This record gives sequence, C-alpha cells and structure tokens, in this order.
Amino acid sequence: MTLPPSVQIIDHHAGYPIVEVQHREATGRVALHGGHVLEWVPAHSGPVLYMSPQALLEHGKPIRGGIPVCWPWFGPHPSDSTKPAHGFVRTMMWELDRARESASGVDLVLRIADTAESRALWPHAFEARMHIHFGIELEVGLEITNTGDSPWSSTGALHTYFIVGDSRQISIHGLHGTQYVEGRLSPDKRPQQGPVVIDQEVDRLYASDAAVIVDDPVLGRELRIEKAGSLSTVVWNPWIEKSTRLSDLPDDAYPEFVCVETCNAGEDVITLQPGESHLLFTRLCVRQLNEEAIPQPSLPEGGFFV
Repeated sequence: MTLPPSVQIIDHHAGYPIVEVQHREATGRVALHGGHVLEWVPAHSGPVLYMSPQALLEHGKPIRGGIPVCWPWFGPHPSDSTKPAHGFVRTMMWELDRARESASGVDLVLRIADTAESRALWPHAFEARMHIHFGIELEVGLEITNTGDSPWSSTGALHTYFIVGDSRQISIHGLHGTQYVEGRLSPDKRPQQGPVVIDQEVDRLYASDAAVIVDDPVLGRELRIEKAGSLSTVVWNPWIEKSTRLSDLPDDAYPEFVCVETCNAGEDVITLQPGESHLLFTRLCVRQLNEEAIPQPSLPEGGFFV
C-alpha cells in the first residue's frame, strides 16, 4: 500500500509500529498494537488525549491513555475472571488496511479478524475495523461484523482519556436526568442531578445516547463528545487511592485527565446475526473559550513517544 505524504509508519521499537499523521488540520498517532489512537492535536488547539507517562508500549500489554478499544466485552469478563479485562482486541496487532488524505484531514482504516488465539478466549468468528479521521475533529468508529454461522453478543467501548486542566474543576454536561450505576462502588441505579463533577473516585455507567460536553475552565475550552451506535456512557476518574494501585499511572495524575467513554455496556448489549455489522462511533470536538488568555497544554519534545 502506498501511503499519502501526510502519513508514515515508524517503529517505536522493533516490531511495534506506529502510524504517524502530520496534516495541516491535525497531527496524531495510532499504535497498530491494539488499534489504539495515541495522540490527536487539532490545528486550533493543544493536545486533547491524555497519555500516562508510565504507559507500557509492549506486545500483549494494554496502553494507559489515548483511546483503548475494549471489545468483545467491557470491564471484567462476565463469567471468567481469568480472562483479560476489557476483552482482547486492545492487545492484538491490527493491520493498516487503508490510508487516505484530503483537504479536511486523514482517514485511516485498521483491520483484524479472529485467530486461534482469540477463539481460545472467545469462540466466535468476527472481523473488526477501526475507522479513524484526523482533522479539526477526531472521528473514531469501531465496526464489528459477525463472519460466523451463528449469532453472538458483545459489549465494548472507546475508552477515551481526555487531558483536562484540573479534573476537580471541570463539569460534565449532557447526562442530567439519566440513570447510572456507580461501577463496583454501588450496584443501585441513581438519577444524575445537574452536571457531573469529580470530587471523589467516579466510575459511572450512564444509560444515555446523548452528546456530552466537558467544560474545562482551567484550559479555557470545551470538549464535545458525540456518538452513535451507543446507548451507554461511562465517566471515570480513579481519584487518589486507586491511582496509587495502577502501576502504569503516576500516583498524582488523577487531576490531569478524565475518561468519557462511548460504550455498549450494561444492558446495552449488541447481538449480531451472521453477516450483520455494528458501528460504535464517537466524534470529538474542541471549542476554545479564550484562546489568547489561556495557554494550551503542549506535547513533550518529540511527542509522547520518542
């Protein structure tokens, strides 16, 4: 495949390729390991996706930050705790199937299919494609197809980590009046009253198909998360105690990010008949509130991955 001028494939280290995008509308990076979007920097803003400085870029290891792809199950396996959390596609090696540039940005398509290794964990035939558009907006779609001869069900998520100026000062809008469960903290459904704020560990699964806005007064910007093919949204921040238990996250990192995840989770289970497909899609937009007065975050020299 011939790559357009704005796209190149580099090796972070031997056998660990990363697709790098350098376009006038946006820059970004995608690890083929996991089909994982690592960076997105639209031309009018600073970086948007948070990456842990202790993230592991190793075969078979999930990456802490960016947009992990959780599938074919979200969270712990529903019946076997020995199987990997959040499924297995985030530790598989994807292939770059297509790369195209236009005036508005760069479009990438990544692909995987079932293997003997995947069928040992989940005994079904499938094909998955990641559709990624880097531009002033970031669009990410996980398309799954049942390539077998019997129906199967799955859950999943685009587990997006967002950079924020201070998670304790943000407010998350668009979920008022919806029902949520507080993850492992409480199984009981509760109604959301007003915006979501982060003043403790938050691990909430909302029954919602609505767009969400993260209001960030410290960085002077709004993050808008739109979605389709999703009836559930997760908001997550590990807060103080849990951050100390995550070896690939600094203990004091919790004020620097929040996760707002486009999901099929909880009661939002996707069942596909043979030959059917489903697209889990999110569109990320940034609006600067005061570009002159508020400095935007910058990438470390050479990007997150040197």
